[in-house]
Amino acid sequence: MTNLNETLAIIKRGSDELLIEHELIEKLKKGQPLRVKAGFDPTAPDLHLGHTVLLNKLRQFQDLGHHVLFLIGDFTGMIGDPTGKSATRPPLTAEQVHENAKSYTAQVFKILRSELTEVVFNSTWISKLGAAGMLKLAATHTVARMLERDDFNKRYKGNQPIAIHEFLYPLLQGYDSVELRADVELGGTDQKFNLLMGRELQKHYGQSPQCVLTMPLLEGLDGVNKMSKSLGNYIGIAEAPEEIFGKLMSVSDDLMWRYIDLLSFESLATIADWKRRVENGSNPRDIKVRFAQEIVTRFHSGIAAELALTNFEQRSKGGIPDEVPEIEVQLLQDTISIAQLLKQVGLVASTSEALRMIEQGGIKLNGEKVSDKSLNLVRGATTVAQVGKRKYARITLK
Repeated sequence: MTNLNETLAIIKRGSDELLIEHELIEKLKKGQPLRVKAGFDPTAPDLHLGHTVLLNKLRQFQDLGHHVLFLIGDFTGMIGDPTGKSATRPPLTAEQVHENAKSYTAQVFKILRSELTEVVFNSTWISKLGAAGMLKLAATHTVARMLERDDFNKRYKGNQPIAIHEFLYPLLQGYDSVELRADVELGGTDQKFNLLMGRELQKHYGQSPQCVLTMPLLEGLDGVNKMSKSLGNYIGIAEAPEEIFGKLMSVSDDLMWRYIDLLSFESLATIADWKRRVENGSNPRDIKVRFAQEIVTRFHSGIAAELALTNFEQRSKGGIPDEVPEIEVQLLQDTISIAQLLKQVGLVASTSEALRMIEQGGIKLNGEKVSDKSLNLVRGATTVAQVGKRKYARITLK
């Protein structure tokens, strides 16, 4: 039982809830690789650290010898998961879903082992259901059962509209588990209703029900809302090393421990030692640096992590990083305004943003703060422009 206990400890580390534990033990005792499913709706093109809470757990299952089913909800993504929503979410087009799905598959193997991963798309089987199949699936559950979901219940009581197609989402997610014959399904704590739907439908279709492992939701950089690209509080795993490092260093000291607990691969003993040291007066910044380097190394390299630290320290002292993007700008006239230049090279989205940043003291040229909004730069000049804390470019005007 020692190995089984160790396996359970690995599976449960960092998780919120395991349903049903004794069923998982029985599945593990059989000694066969389990089919472990997790679904991702391709609603945005980039994976972020919030997604990796689940992906890291999938990788742990792979390291234990199990088979991962990385499900891309290309069909359900066009419906839109209503979980946690106070209003109906606009559906995505097939083109948007397809492009986002391609981006997901390009990024996911930064974490998962390709030889133990099966990438599947739920349009493969859902598209074949047809109207009769959909009606048969819908007949397995009642409206009263659907209203047990907290978000549906709140919207119903608050006289907020619930579209009929939203009721189909948890049914289709559950049906995915039937088609894939999943032994285990992972999801965020906000997915519990949908995950349990998979168990119920598997029973209905005469299958052994999957076990459910829920994982905590990672807060974004604001420390309040769930990490989300739409809220702008995310850290993308495909972002530049300096961007990932700088964003992690900006996390509050309290939130830092949440990130470490959910994302670090360090042992529990090591993390406990870090916490004791900080409680005894050590600077939490030192721990944050080690953690930021771990994450940058994971998605880039150790060399990139060292360079990101060096550049971060230089920026903290007001210096210019060693490696700055080089941009040549061909001028149509002999001069160009600072606002137009920053927009043209992509350091700001608009000239109005550039002017606002100058007012706020957020623009520097060659390390000197710009205060004159009417400043013009002349042909032949080379300057290092800085916008905010992390955006740099060495610009040559020709």
